[in-house]
Amino acid sequence: MPQALHAPAPIDTASEAHRHAYNAAFQELDLPWYWDARLFATLQPTGRAGVRAWVAQEQPHLLRAYPLDFLVDAIEATQTRCHQRIVGAIAAPAPRLAA
Repeated sequence: MPQALHAPAPIDTASEAHRHAYNAAFQELDLPWYWDARLFATLQPTGRAGVRAWVAQEQPHLLRAYPLDFLVDAIEATQTRCHQRIVGAIAAPAPRLAA
């Protein structure tokens, strides 16, 4: 399993869960990207369109090898799976220790 590029902080909002899921998706897809809270706040209101615009603006070299929609679809699908895992981990009850 790849090493985390950044130590995860506690997740205290739904927005943070989504941001952490994007960062987990980037890691899973071997993309050396990290969205901090400030950047994510600028992208979040625009959703998929924001991801699309960010990739086109900040990672244009990838568009020589991959169609933009392919990249965004891969990111969004992986982010969704990572988000479900994160939310499941948050919602899961803590394991009980045997007495």
